[in-house]
Order: sequence, then structure tokens, then C-alpha cells
Amino acid sequence: MPQLDLSVSPVELTRVLCDIPSVSGDETPLADAIHAAVSTLPHLEVFRDGDTIVARTMLGRDQRVAIAGHIDTVPINRNLPTRDVVEGGEACIWGRGTVDMKAGVAVQLVLAAELVAPRVDITWMWYDHEEVASDLNGLKRLSDHRPDLFRADFAILGEPSNGEVEGGCNGTLRAVVRTHGVRAHSARSWIGENAIHKAAPILERLARYEAQTIEVDGLDYREGLNAVAISGGIAGNVIPDLCEVEVNFRFAPSRSALEAERHVREVFEGFEVEISDLAPGARPGLDAPLAREFVTAVGAEPRPKYGWTDVARFSSLRFPAVHYGPDGPLPAHPHAARGPVSQIDEVAGGNLPFRALPAGEEISFNRQFQAVVTG
Repeated sequence: MPQLDLSVSPVELTRVLCDIPSVSGDETPLADAIHAAVSTLPHLEVFRDGDTIVARTMLGRDQRVAIAGHIDTVPINRNLPTRDVVEGGEACIWGRGTVDMKAGVAVQLVLAAELVAPRVDITWMWYDHEEVASDLNGLKRLSDHRPDLFRADFAILGEPSNGEVEGGCNGTLRAVVRTHGVRAHSARSWIGENAIHKAAPILERLARYEAQTIEVDGLDYREGLNAVAISGGIAGNVIPDLCEVEVNFRFAPSRSALEAERHVREVFEGFEVEISDLAPGARPGLDAPLAREFVTAVGAEPRPKYGWTDVARFSSLRFPAVHYGPDGPLPAHPHAARGPVSQIDEVAGGNLPFRALPAGEEISFNRQFQAVVTG
């Protein structure tokens, strides 16, 4: 089993974590290593559910913060082991997982070892199966098995955010809009009814659709309704009797799941609509006291998160959650994924000035939150 030294720098630990392959479904070796490392820390109470590891302080503080990061990656594409590179004059670590999101997991692990007596209790969560279907997600499984572990007043999720705070997230809905016709031989097409032709109004409505930008708790969330797939027909000489247009609606967290579904059905009124996937968004909740203090500590103007993420799982429990992690979301999955060393240091709190504090000494809330982040 790989051994993790939590006394090294977050940058060095990032290299180690990335070089332990943990593609979704194969997280066990890394989960074993994390479990073994945090189980040696006397100030943490440790739980394991499959390949999800939870470690928490039990200091009796008035407030608790949950800090979560997923340990799985998309498939490796000739991009391990990691190596140090220079891009645009900036030192980076190249390789799968450096961006999404083992740099942040490294920060989490180092801080979990160092924050012996924070002002708030902390629940650290390292979970599996984030990059695949939601029903496999380690946080979902944990919430089913141990909902008590999710008690918190504020949460930080380490999805890449360029070292800035991204609040809440959009919701997502997928639907299949169908048209029906009559199958016939194309040599006698007048006998049939072409289902693909009948789908033209669906595409016209999508082309004319004007997506909204909706302000929620001071942040502007851009919506989008788009066709993402279309299928129909069985052979080159057969008039198709069925056409299916799959659409994806990304909606602002001001809409409930029911309101989002109602809106899509209104847009495609007159057509058969089947909802195939629906996940509500998360309001940013930046007016909550812990959220305000965190934003102040980071010193950056908060932004909206457009994609759906696991902050929605925390938001559904009625407490605010934000994203905060090194590097941005756009280059997370490509073959050439790379994480800037400077951002790992920045998100970890620079040189971790509290590292030298005696064990048991209180750490101020703002100083703590300049460091206690995931990405």
C-alpha cells in the first residue's frame, strides 16, 4: 500500500497523490493510503464507507465546517507519472489529477494533520466516484448511510476555481423530446409520416430560445437550453417513425427542480417530453456569517458556479457551500492537464504560517480559512 507523509508540502504531496492512479472505480489503493494516514492523527475521529474517508475534530465548538474533495479522476491518457513543467514562465505539475482535483486533496490532507485546535470543528471528506454517474457518488452513498456526518454550518468543495470563491451552482435537467410518424419505404414516402421532419419545430424553438441571466444572492447565473443529441431512423431506405431530441437545461438556483421541469415542458408544449435526469442547483448563501468571513479571508470577489457540482448535496441540507480550489475548471480533463504550483501554495495559505504553532494553540478563524481549503 502506498504511504502518505502528511508533513511534506502540499505541492510535493500533490505529486505523490497523482502518481497513485485512482480512476473512478479504482480508488481503493488511494483510499487505503488516505485512511491509513489520517487514522494516525489523534485529534481526528475517522470513519470509512467504501472508498470514502471522513475525519473530523470533536472539540465541542459552536460551529462546524465540512470540507470535501473527491479522490477519483477521469481515465488516464498517457499522462502519468507526473512531471514538472514550465508553462508561460510559470512552474506547473503536469499529469492526470493535478487540476481535478488532487492538488486540493493534498492541501486538505496537510491541513487536516496541522489544524489540531481550530476555532470551529472541521469535518474532512475524501470521496470516490465523483466523475461518473450520480448514483455511484461517494457523498451520496455516505449521506444515505451516515447522514449525521453531514451536520455542518458551512461547506467548502474543492472543485477548481482559479483560487477564487465560486458560490452555489446551477441546476441541470436533461429531457428527451419525441416526435412520432409512420414508417414506410422511402420509395413510397407519401405513405408514411417522417418523424425527423416533424422535429424541425423543436429545433426552431431551441434556436429562438433566449436564455436568461438571473441574479441570485448577488451573483449572476447564466442559464442555457440546448439540444445535445438527436436520433432517428433505422435504415437509409426507411421513413423514420420516431425521432428523439435530447435537450439539456442549465438553470439558475432560484428555480426549484419542479419549476425547471415546468419551464421545459412549456417551451416544448405540444410535444412528448420525458425528463431523464434532474438535479436542483444550490443557492450561494453568501449572506451566511461563515460564508462572509470566508470570502473576506480569501479576499476575492465571489463568482457563480455554472456547472452542477456536489455543493448541491450540502445546500439541500440547508447550509451554504462554496467552491474554492487551485486552477480553473476548463483544462481539468484534457491530456495536457497541469496545475500551477503557485496556485497550490496560494490556496494552501502561502507558506502555511501556522505550521510552526504549538499543538493545541488556537488558530484565528480568518487565518484558518485562508488555509483550510480544497481544490
